[in-house]
Amino acid sequence: MASLTFSLDFLGYWRYINRGSVPENSGVYCVYASTYNSLNETVNLKRLLYIGEACNMRERLQNHEKLKDWEKQLEPGEIISFSCVKVDAYYRERVEAALIYKHKPPVNSEYVNNFPYDETTISTSGCNALLSIYFTVYKTGTARSTLLGGW
Repeated sequence: MASLTFSLDFLGYWRYINRGSVPENSGVYCVYASTYNSLNETVNLKRLLYIGEACNMRERLQNHEKLKDWEKQLEPGEIISFSCVKVDAYYRERVEAALIYKHKPPVNSEYVNNFPYDETTISTSGCNALLSIYFTVYKTGTARSTLLGGW
C-alpha cells in the first residue's frame, strides 16, 4: 500500500428519528450525542460516540446493533445524531480506521489503538463538527506511528 490523501465533505446532521434520510451511498458515518432545538430545528453536537462504515449507510443505520451502546452514552435530554460522507468501497475501511484512530470514539473498539494501513492524510469539511480538519496517521508498529495535525 502507498500513502494516500482523502478529502471528506461530510453531510448532516440527521437525528436518529430521521435516519431514513441518510444517503444510501457507500461511506463512513459518525454518531454523536446531541441536543435538539425544536424552535430552530437544529442539533447541537455534544460528543462523538462512534464512527462506522457501510456499503449502504442508510440501511446500516436503520437497525444498528450498537444502538443500545450509543444510548448508554447519552446524558438526560440528549439524542443521537449522524453525519456521513460518501467514500468509495475500496477505501472505506481505511478512511474509517484513520478517523477512529485519530478521534478514539468511546463506543469503537477496533482501530482505537492500532492503524494497519500506510500513511493516510485526511482533510474534512462540511458537517464535520468535532472532527479534526486535517491530520495524518501512520501505520502502527513503525518508526512513525504518531499522529499529526489537530483541529
